[in-house]
Amino acid sequence: MTQDQIILFSLFGGVFALLLWGRWRYDLVAFGALMLGVVLGVVETKQAFNGFGHPATIVVALVLVVSAGLVRSGAIYLITRTLVDSSRSLFAHITIMGSVGGVLSGFMNNVAALALLMPVDIQTARKAGRAPGLSLMPLSFATILGGMATLIGTPPNIIIASFRGEALGEPFRMFDFAPVGALTAIAGLVFVALVGWRLIPQREDALKDVGELSPYIAELTVPEDSKHIGTRLAEHEEVAESADVAIIGLVRDGKRRYGAARNSRLQPGDTLVLEATPEALDEFRSILGLAFTDSESEAKLNAAGEGLDLVEVVVPAESRIEGKTAVRLGLSWRKQTVLMGISRQGRRMTSRIRKTRIHAGDILLLLVPKGTTRDVTEWLGCLPLANRGLAVTRDSKTWLAIGLFAAAVAAASVGLLYLPVALGIVCVAYVLFRILPLNELYDHINWPVVVLLGSMIPLGAALEQSGGTELLANSLLGFTSSLPPWAILAALMIVTMTLSDVLNNTATTIVAAPVGIEMARVLEVSPDPFLMAVAVAASSAFLTPIGHKNNTLILGPGGYRFSDYWRMGLPLEVIVVAVSIPLILLFWPL
Repeated sequence: MTQDQIILFSLFGGVFALLLWGRWRYDLVAFGALMLGVVLGVVETKQAFNGFGHPATIVVALVLVVSAGLVRSGAIYLITRTLVDSSRSLFAHITIMGSVGGVLSGFMNNVAALALLMPVDIQTARKAGRAPGLSLMPLSFATILGGMATLIGTPPNIIIASFRGEALGEPFRMFDFAPVGALTAIAGLVFVALVGWRLIPQREDALKDVGELSPYIAELTVPEDSKHIGTRLAEHEEVAESADVAIIGLVRDGKRRYGAARNSRLQPGDTLVLEATPEALDEFRSILGLAFTDSESEAKLNAAGEGLDLVEVVVPAESRIEGKTAVRLGLSWRKQTVLMGISRQGRRMTSRIRKTRIHAGDILLLLVPKGTTRDVTEWLGCLPLANRGLAVTRDSKTWLAIGLFAAAVAAASVGLLYLPVALGIVCVAYVLFRILPLNELYDHINWPVVVLLGSMIPLGAALEQSGGTELLANSLLGFTSSLPPWAILAALMIVTMTLSDVLNNTATTIVAAPVGIEMARVLEVSPDPFLMAVAVAASSAFLTPIGHKNNTLILGPGGYRFSDYWRMGLPLEVIVVAVSIPLILLFWPL
């Protein structure tokens, strides 16, 4: 290996290691690696920021804006509001919701598609008297599968199209992915609806009370004038039990007490650590006359005089509060909002609630001023678990939004307009027709993904120019040299899937796509089947909750554990490989 190759492989190895560690967000890791690559001389200074103007980066940003416009216009809600029918069987529900989710994710960001449908799915589960976890994972997997069908359905397809344009002079078009991606998605959805959901563990605690999600770990404080001062904590267990509240422990002078807390006499300022649902928590607070732990914010809220609302929200990756505590974020003084409780897959918190670091997939119980729920949740970047109450600009703009988007897709599909230009025109039109407010235009762009793409593309180009991708391709071919073409494709898919299950699929695609092209060059065959194999594999992250943002989003609301995903995900990945390889060789022959 050359010196440049050693440096670049070390950089990529460091990036992958840091992404797996998860201590720092992926955009910071990728941008730091890019800057280090420039300093070490493996990335030319004049090419360092080419990735931020790359078509793949631009299209990803524009798709997010267009998705927001479709939601705000009511175009998507027009479809989803008819889906809540608790009388359907679970098979029928998963089939319908999965089909709608798959179609939506083919034309909008698949994270946005899940975010839109998840509250609908949870509401249906509650009405039907079943655990939301039985249908949330199938819905997540369906939205991931649906993104395979079109160019704009998922970032890996956009990146693959760009690599194809650089290699062959012409990128993949809008529906070039459909013959393989759509048919593979259909096969995957059939498995998920018929068999997959049966493989999800059904825990008794998840089915015991489907009217609510997992109980929260919450805290309430004994006020200075409480009539219960001097009583033993054990004396209140009967009241707690009648309200369906579990008293876990007591916090005094900043220190937690557990076993011995039962016999402790209550003092002013003591904090009770409780496990309860929102309704039970509020009932227990009212009976004993307890106060919220953030008493200053409570006083401000009550002074407002307009009332309070309780709202449950799920924390996605890259939300404003993810990785922070409520205190560090300034939740109380910035938004006059109190964090009342945290639900985290049944695990108990080890620190004070307001000082607990929030993780992606957590469900938060927030106390907000009445009428500010939407403002607070959007500021946090979280998703409400009740009916979303989508903001519709005007019902009269629904079909206009659909028509503008359909026209852009059609123009790009037949080659009249370059896709980024077509999507850019839609974004401008959405603003001019007031479908999407101008002051919200940039709020809907996922800037960490843009930075990740803009940083990784120059690094990937440098690896290719240094001969690093050729080295990787030759190594993979060395292991598969005696195998038939379909087996070589399968090996490439398995390696790419494995990376995608633990890393961001965007980063995986940027590394795997040049390897696929180089493998095709060495074998003296068309690169198209190899690029299609990478596209499908990079989008097939079903084994872990960290492989795809959709899997992370459902972790808390579904009450899943890390080990639950592979039960349905592993056979699904096997089906994806088994179905897609014959389709690839049929529609994109060597």
